[in-house]
Amino acid sequence: MSSNAYYLIFSVILIAAVLFTVIIGHSRANKEGNPEYDNKTKGNWSRLTLFYVFAIALGVLALIIYVVNRTSM
Repeated sequence: MSSNAYYLIFSVILIAAVLFTVIIGHSRANKEGNPEYDNKTKGNWSRLTLFYVFAIALGVLALIIYVVNRTSM
């Protein structure tokens, strides 16, 4: 499989994760199931942003390691 395919797969998963997170966060079922969610938005968004920063950093690191190891072979 070419590197472009891995880039595409990684990008699709990343975009889907962001979209589904936003959709679930704004869903009616989520607001009814946890009515205090809207009252604690700063903490929720801070934790979510931190999670995405770490996830993206780890993903990019894994991609760099893959590309470096592939080119050195």
